[in-house]
Amino acid sequence: MNQQYESTNIFARILRGEIPSHKIYEDDRTYALMDVMPQGKGHCLVLTKSPSRNLLDADTEALSAAIATTQKIAQAVVKAFNADGVGIAQFNESAAGQTVFHLHFHVIPRFEGIALKPHSGTMEDNAVLAANAEKIRAALAEL
Repeated sequence: MNQQYESTNIFARILRGEIPSHKIYEDDRTYALMDVMPQGKGHCLVLTKSPSRNLLDADTEALSAAIATTQKIAQAVVKAFNADGVGIAQFNESAAGQTVFHLHFHVIPRFEGIALKPHSGTMEDNAVLAANAEKIRAALAEL
């Protein structure tokens, strides 16, 4: 399994500014953005800025920063969307469902009686992503 980190992955390219994203939050160690193929309203991602494939090869400081940001984003999405709960997901290697090999956490607001959409590859409308990002940024400012 000892795969190497590939600096050409989409999240590394977003972090370098080569690909646009709907940024929600950024600090010196982490970056949060809207998932462009959301499984539910408000689905977003928290990335580490340091280059690691996943939890298995991440340094503990990067992992600690990512968890702290994930908690902050989770609180904001619950507030922004009046969610009944929040799902946090993190996958390690392809056998576990990881498709982008850069450490990241999924933060998905959850609502009673509403199932998640499948990860279909269908991109969300840009205007919807922008509006949802603004709602989350506003909720972050109130925390």
